[in-house]
Amino acid sequence: MSKRQRAQVNAMLRQPEPEGPLPVEEIRAGFEMLMARMHVPDGIRTAPTSLGGRPALRVEPDDGPRAGTILYFHGGGWVYGSPRSALSLTGQLVVRTGFEAYSVDYRLAPEHPFPAAIDDTLSAYRALLDSGQDPSAIAFAGDSAGGGLAVTTCLAARDAGLPLPAALLTFSAGVDATRTGESMETKEGVDPVFTRRSMEQTGAMYLAGQNPRQPLLSPAVLADLTGFPPMLIQVGTNEILLDDSTRLAARARAAGVDVILDVTADVPHVFQAFAGVLDEAEEALDRAALFLGQRIRAGATARTSTSRSLSAS
Repeated sequence: MSKRQRAQVNAMLRQPEPEGPLPVEEIRAGFEMLMARMHVPDGIRTAPTSLGGRPALRVEPDDGPRAGTILYFHGGGWVYGSPRSALSLTGQLVVRTGFEAYSVDYRLAPEHPFPAAIDDTLSAYRALLDSGQDPSAIAFAGDSAGGGLAVTTCLAARDAGLPLPAALLTFSAGVDATRTGESMETKEGVDPVFTRRSMEQTGAMYLAGQNPRQPLLSPAVLADLTGFPPMLIQVGTNEILLDDSTRLAARARAAGVDVILDVTADVPHVFQAFAGVLDEAEEALDRAALFLGQRIRAGATARTSTSRSLSAS
């Protein structure tokens, strides 16, 4: 654990807050530039594909995957980001687990506000099931807004009567559109990435006037998580979304869900993206890979043929 490493990451992320709202195109371009600096591990291969009617990026080990699939949802406030911007994270999970991953290019706000992203991620999950994949061999994972989508896609799947995946992994999930967590105030200024004002700007784009007080927008405070699969919730103490994760974990525990809340001190939002720079990122990813390996069952029905047919789509 290196204070120097944490200071280096903090300096990379901390930028002067703009005086007014940035155009969405500028937000998107800046985020892609930042994420292009993240380390993508060796030992993976990628291929564009489609899943549930949306573009997706398939990521697998160079020597071929073992039985199991990670359905990954990228971060970006439901407004920016892409499977390519999340490749450092999906790649790290693939290398560490040996599983394949499908990263979904879901529709973004403001062009496509709530619930378009959830519609797309649920369609992607349906496509995996319809192709013959066993839900016991599938895990949902995501960072930031994508962590929120991992949770809300699971809610939507349950409400639609679909079998649920084997596991749910979140990195710094955004799961409270009401913005009522105490950390929204106590971590203001400590968080090198977000301020309340910046989150309210992108949040308004996604909400498009909808009431945030509904389970698919604020599952940490409003959702019934009964029947959810085992969850690993990772978060850092230096982020205003800290209480999104702590309250989600408490809600899961109250619903009888097997949940691990994994809090790392003095690290920022989605610190796992800094693998190769930050020791805490490497260690958190190792814990995430162990969790996925324990929960994804290897005996998926027609696992190999399914993967090949999807990659050719």
